[in-house]
Amino acid sequence: MHPLPVFETVAALRDQAGAWHGQGERIVLVPTMGALHEGHCALVAHARTLGERVVASIFVNPTQFGPTEDFSRYPRTIEADLAALAQAGADAAYLPSPETMYPPGFSSRIEPGGPSEGLCGEVRPGHFSGVATVVTKLINQSRADIALFGEKDFQQLQVIRRVTRDLDLPVAIAGMPTIREPDGLALSSRNRYLSEAERSIAPRLHAVLAETAQQLADGRAAAPLLADGIAALNAAGFGPVQYLELRDSETLAPVAGVERPARLLTAAYLGTTRLIDNVAVLPRA
Repeated sequence: MHPLPVFETVAALRDQAGAWHGQGERIVLVPTMGALHEGHCALVAHARTLGERVVASIFVNPTQFGPTEDFSRYPRTIEADLAALAQAGADAAYLPSPETMYPPGFSSRIEPGGPSEGLCGEVRPGHFSGVATVVTKLINQSRADIALFGEKDFQQLQVIRRVTRDLDLPVAIAGMPTIREPDGLALSSRNRYLSEAERSIAPRLHAVLAETAQQLADGRAAAPLLADGIAALNAAGFGPVQYLELRDSETLAPVAGVERPARLLTAAYLGTTRLIDNVAVLPRA
């Protein structure tokens, strides 16, 4: 058994949040969809450095999955997740039901623009509306002072930053660099879908990103390098490659070259598994 307090209702979570705030303690929210790995545990550990109390939510959000995506088979490992959260130093877990998050008659959604446009926003229509809506609800339900996200989902991080600024939510949004396997593959709950052969190919995703980013940092035009990168991924066994794009780090607007901090982002299938990754690209001094 894990010793972690678990809250399943908004009222119970808010009662605890009120008690913590009454003691002058800041609450850090780490939203997850479960199937936790070392990357999530690192987020929880980092959250402990940002505030006095850490709440991790586990909710597989149906509104951010498309009709042909993997909602039904998304891994659900609650007991193992709760043990991992306790080990990582969380103070509580929040496990709302779908009915708690979306009660009968629920009919409101946030429709983000700006950083949500293109990339995953284009290939997964409605995804960021689902993300923005559920994250806003989780922030409000937990009364979090800070919400922490990994940079592997960099577009998601920038969308949430934009939404919380635009809606004047009283929360700070923090990001944490991607946690990787020793061979460079970004940790992801979906990595468990990979076959042994696919797992041996998967590190090429980050390798191609890193190689392309190095050339972009030299001031070369993006378009031919991006085309070469897509060709390299296809040659390695990825396909389809949904995108490999260079975007401004803050706005995520497309850029033709690196004149200020940028991000190189990709999404590609390896077999039936969709992998995403990104790297920062800084202009050479």
